[in-house]
Amino acid sequence: MKKDKKDCPNAISRREALKTTAAVGLTAAASVVGFRSHEERCLVSAAENAVPDDPAQPAAPKADAVSGATRTSFNVKPRAKLNEKVPLAKICDLTISRMILGGNLIGGYAHSRDLIYVSDLIKAYHTEAKCVETFMIAEECGINAFLGDWNQGKMMENYWKWTDGKMQLISQCTDDLDVVKRTIDCGSVAVYPQGETCDRLVREGNFDQIEKIVNLIRDAKIPFGLGAHRIETLKAILDKGIVPDFWMKTYHPLTYWSAQAATEHDNIYCRKPDETREFFASRPEPWIAFKTLAAGAVHPNEGFKFALEGGADFLCVGMYDFQVVDDVNIYTDIVKNPIERSRRLLDEVDREKYEAELEEQEEEEA
Repeated sequence: MKKDKKDCPNAISRREALKTTAAVGLTAAASVVGFRSHEERCLVSAAENAVPDDPAQPAAPKADAVSGATRTSFNVKPRAKLNEKVPLAKICDLTISRMILGGNLIGGYAHSRDLIYVSDLIKAYHTEAKCVETFMIAEECGINAFLGDWNQGKMMENYWKWTDGKMQLISQCTDDLDVVKRTIDCGSVAVYPQGETCDRLVREGNFDQIEKIVNLIRDAKIPFGLGAHRIETLKAILDKGIVPDFWMKTYHPLTYWSAQAATEHDNIYCRKPDETREFFASRPEPWIAFKTLAAGAVHPNEGFKFALEGGADFLCVGMYDFQVVDDVNIYTDIVKNPIERSRRLLDEVDREKYEAELEEQEEEEA
């Protein structure tokens, strides 16, 4: 979806917005009560004496509220410096960053095993302002795609209107054909039926419905994908002659403690990683691996390397705003070194040329 700047004369840049939101919370909190506690003075002092932002780095948001905690001093961990931006590759005609920002955390889907409060907690954390901030940081790190639900389309539309952001929306849909149409119409650059939907339709033997979904997406002339948590799902769909433009498949190691639990309780997402790796070794289509960190149970150092060695072309990673730079640095450090992959890596897109084309396009639309 293209933004019309005439409809949004007050649109601001990513860096301007980050600096503005960083300054608002501190002064507002103090002015409401009319005096500053020790904690407030610490926060304000930290903001006033902060080292100026390096313009080449993602802007580090300051504290945006003051709590009533009794702690009398603290050190705020500075955001790590960005080493380099995420590389780019192609899905059909789309240029997509090899690391994609996942939408589960922003949508409140915590996969928190048996902790019943976590989903509400992360929904409360991810205010619309926090979502915008997270997108901005991700874009500063070279991430240009967000993978979310169709009902997050409005949030993305607001992001495009309020900022100069160029984040692309890859959307997952259900098997409700009306939802598929709404997903296509919400500004998505690519659409796929979500993993649980494909898993269920295959269990039911309802391949006709899968074809109907695929045909709607094809008719929209955007790339279509197929998602799954179970490798048997993708094999069964492929046996029916349905070949997507890209695959969405869970992939993570089984080295974490809760993967060994006797019963499943939202604790494992790729039951057969070896079989998954073997399946993709013979497939030429791009593969977006998701749940690469097993919903936070695997460290990025291990999970990213495992996914890249297993053949994944793109990693979809759910990240809080404060994790983005660290995760990108881990990813780029891994890909600097030779990786023994099970399949050929997609060709890299020249970032300098890509960004120049975006600027030229923006000038034409202005």
